[in-house]
Amino acid sequence: MSELKVPTMAEMMAAGEKPDVLFWVGCSGSFDDRAKKITKAIVKILNKCEVKFAVLGAEESCTGDPAKRAGNEFLFQMQAMMNIQVLDGYDVKKIVTGCPHCFNTLKNEYPELGGNYEVIHHTQLIEDLLKSGKMAVEGGAFKGKKITFHDPCYLGRANDVYEAPRELLRKLDAELVEMKRCKAKGLCCGAGGAQMFKEAEKGDKEINVERTEEALESSPNIIATGCPFCNTMMTDGVKNFNKEDEVEVLDVAELIATAADL
Repeated sequence: MSELKVPTMAEMMAAGEKPDVLFWVGCSGSFDDRAKKITKAIVKILNKCEVKFAVLGAEESCTGDPAKRAGNEFLFQMQAMMNIQVLDGYDVKKIVTGCPHCFNTLKNEYPELGGNYEVIHHTQLIEDLLKSGKMAVEGGAFKGKKITFHDPCYLGRANDVYEAPRELLRKLDAELVEMKRCKAKGLCCGAGGAQMFKEAEKGDKEINVERTEEALESSPNIIATGCPFCNTMMTDGVKNFNKEDEVEVLDVAELIATAADL
């Protein structure tokens, strides 16, 4: 990220400044090599639109989502209270996340522990930036391509955010095709509920393979996601069918950053 402008909250505070929005990077966006590319795309968009933002950097810890989903409520509350202390110490009001798991936990589960913030997903923020004219998108790079969008569970069914990512995809000169199970009837990629961190249970097929099959039915050039976990699972699914040369799995932010030539 060295070539990009990514200020930390501590640096901003030391300079007597306050950002308009905190970018919550999340574990995947910080440590997973594939997800780091999504983080970069989001940062490029924020910089291009001159959004005054900051990250917590080393002060950011896991939201506690995997612990809670795996049934360790005690560990979740410890993580959450620690994060709330840091966020309130910086008087954070608005948070944008690149991960629906962080989004859902910060938005819906932190308030009962005293952490009250306006939390939005990166596709919602990017949609607002485009609507306000802060950035223009030329869809030329995707002209004639077919794109299908996989709804992340914690963005779609848990929080009813279906249109923001689709609105962004419609900005590209591409054909948006829906899977037979989409929106409120969308199928999980298999990574949610802490399943990402454990071996699969017995069955005749992996969920991500089932979901990728559905995505491939519409013969897309690109499977778009809005979640780093989904991105991993769909990428593995595409590899399972040896289609990685024909089908790309990209986050909506990456598609918009490419279309805006960032």
